[in-house]
Amino acid sequence: MLKTLGAGLAAVVLATSAATAVAAEPDPLRSVMWDDMHAVILGGGPVRFDERVRVSAPASAEDALNVPVSVDATALGAVEEIVVFADMNPIPRILNYRPVAARPTIALRLKLQQATPIRAAARTPDGVWHVGGVFVDAAGGGCTSPALAHGDPTWERHLGEVQARAWAAADDGFTRLRLRVRHPMDTGLAPGIPAFYLEDLAIRDADGRELARIDSFEPVSENPVFTVEVTPSPGSRSLGIDGRDNNGTEIEAEVPLPWRQSALDPVRR
Repeated sequence: MLKTLGAGLAAVVLATSAATAVAAEPDPLRSVMWDDMHAVILGGGPVRFDERVRVSAPASAEDALNVPVSVDATALGAVEEIVVFADMNPIPRILNYRPVAARPTIALRLKLQQATPIRAAARTPDGVWHVGGVFVDAAGGGCTSPALAHGDPTWERHLGEVQARAWAAADDGFTRLRLRVRHPMDTGLAPGIPAFYLEDLAIRDADGRELARIDSFEPVSENPVFTVEVTPSPGSRSLGIDGRDNNGTEIEAEVPLPWRQSALDPVRR
């Protein structure tokens, strides 16, 4: 009995030591905020800096309000969740993406307050966060600037409108979907303007099966645009999109399949 217990304790110690060793890897981007990001964003879980998580972004942001970023973690195989964050932003968490029946890739645009590492952490079924990232230079101010929508007296009429386009399924069954939601995405850091942002979006097939879920946060750019690749069930003639913002505004749209759109077409129902 004692021998068995001793072996079990040894296994726990070895597993804990391994997790600690992984988490203690030096940050390749040498950010002073990395330890905080690891603790707050990733919950202090085991981390491996991994080139298989590819983050693409411009070396210098021409527009701090709209910085294009794409994440590709397909080289990891099975991925349960992707978290995108910017170390030096006043609100670092950008989004959480769960590719339930989708490829572990996502493209978006985000706001930057200053030069910062932009990272993506992909959690595999073994609980390890695989982290990739790039450094983006920026003049800054993206998080504290008011949304352009506030200069348009009619913006509330279009709140929550969805435009979308989907492409014909590839040979591997994945369908590319690009969607845009009309929303100011206020961070709450501009004087006199409270936080007002899109909180979650679910993408479903015709059977109502959830294919992917996006939990977005304040630093996502105004009128957010997301590109994902999903696998609807055979025979699906449409994709459903539903979600809400932090004030309870409901988002609902349907994207027909197959698609022959030549541009982003309104599909709100």
